[in-house]
Amino acid sequence: MDRKWWTLLVVCGATFMLLLDVTIVIVALPEIQTGLDGSFAATQWVIDAYALTLASLLLTAGSLADLYGRRLLFTVGFAIFTAGSLLCGLSQSALMLIVSRGVQGIGGAILFATALALLAHSFRGRDRGIAFGVWGAVTGIATSLGPILGGVITSGISWRGIFLVNVPIGIAAIAVTLWKVEESRPPVAHRPDWAGCGVLTGGLVGVVYGLIRAGETSWTDPVVLVCFAVGFALLVAFVVVESRVTHPMFDLSLLRTPTFLGGSAAAITMNGSLFAMFVYLVLYLQNDLGYSALGAGVRLLILSAASFVASAVAGRLSNVVSARWLIGPGLLLVGGGLLLMTGLDAGTSWTHLIPGFLVAGVGSGMVNPPLASTAVGVVAPARSGMASGANTTFRQIGMAVSIAALGSLFASRLESGINGALRGVPALRGQGGQVADALRGGDADALFASTPPQSRGALAQAIHTGFASTINDLLVVTAAIAFIGAICALTLIRRKDFIAQGPSPAAATAVDRGAEATPAPAGAARPATGG
Repeated sequence: MDRKWWTLLVVCGATFMLLLDVTIVIVALPEIQTGLDGSFAATQWVIDAYALTLASLLLTAGSLADLYGRRLLFTVGFAIFTAGSLLCGLSQSALMLIVSRGVQGIGGAILFATALALLAHSFRGRDRGIAFGVWGAVTGIATSLGPILGGVITSGISWRGIFLVNVPIGIAAIAVTLWKVEESRPPVAHRPDWAGCGVLTGGLVGVVYGLIRAGETSWTDPVVLVCFAVGFALLVAFVVVESRVTHPMFDLSLLRTPTFLGGSAAAITMNGSLFAMFVYLVLYLQNDLGYSALGAGVRLLILSAASFVASAVAGRLSNVVSARWLIGPGLLLVGGGLLLMTGLDAGTSWTHLIPGFLVAGVGSGMVNPPLASTAVGVVAPARSGMASGANTTFRQIGMAVSIAALGSLFASRLESGINGALRGVPALRGQGGQVADALRGGDADALFASTPPQSRGALAQAIHTGFASTINDLLVVTAAIAFIGAICALTLIRRKDFIAQGPSPAAATAVDRGAEATPAPAGAARPATGG
């Protein structure tokens, strides 16, 4: 087999692993929390540690790949990701798992920064179209299979299996990469912007830590206020640094292009709405309705399947339909689907969620294929790597910040909802805070064991009521986020901002090192799509 097809194999394998590891972990979160006796905050960090390291290091990893060679960095990224997966699977505490997820994120950033560049270097002409089409299909399959595979592995083996399965795959992929993949690097490369990387990472960690801690304590907690102050100060410093360094990791002038700005807003809100809400839908299905990880995965498969089908159609339409009229209406459907899921109460069945699953799934499928074009389609080929990487970075920032913010809202609303439902139960009145803490800590069994038998029925009813009302609130908030993204897309994305880049992505061969780090099924790899 020709070396280029081996390249396609390992790149698709890396993409499949990385995307699968995002959705597969979400389904396993309740089992992870129970297995490691972790707090609710630790559960949030399992997702955010991966997203933050990925967002912070993606553009820097691309610069390193340009300097030292993409195959070399791709191999290093695979080794780090595989080692991180092994550490995740062997974790004996929540802290060890969180740190290990951060290691995975470092490897993931390197892999995403180099994957598409390796394909662009290896393929020409018609074969390039085939390669990018296969890669796009793999991204969709990985996203769709995540919930069900996560459920199967977690229920059939354990949550550790979702990480350990990466180890043999990673070892085999590293061997194939060293044996069959050609080295490549652009003719001109610049040293990484370490100052920008440092202040961006510090700023994001400060803000996210503050949001998560606010859910554990209060918004006026001194530590929370300090974290916010330091975090926002560092983000302002990032803007200053990027405006002054010779070769910034992110060129701020890109934000002056309305279509790039609109696409970035859509990327943030897409991941900050539906994908962030996945975490809390899983908690609702498992912790409140009592489904297993497999049961939750099967139910979420409805949404994933709708997204996969819609993305295949949107991928073909993206060549003839303006990106604005796919992304904007798609986000409107996402918001509408989230609102359709509201109306939950103590006696609601999971089937109430199905219409919202279908509508939101179709909406997300419409958004993902053309979204990459709003980044790379509005810049010259020499800047396409930075633009694509920035789009991916915005996606991860949206998800990380939203999960943390929703977690704070979840904590406060769950307590008030349970307190309201317990007003008529004298033996439990005013204990909503203790009940909510027990639920967030995964201690429901101990909670019921310590409750007088005659009050257990009322407690169960109060928990169902509080959980349902809290999820309703989160659905409304995330729907609003999606609608804001839709407005930005419809008003900012313009056809005239797009630059003609030839019949194929070939123009970006030497510099196209960005990759979509979130679902972008068939058709996503068409950066020249008009808007």
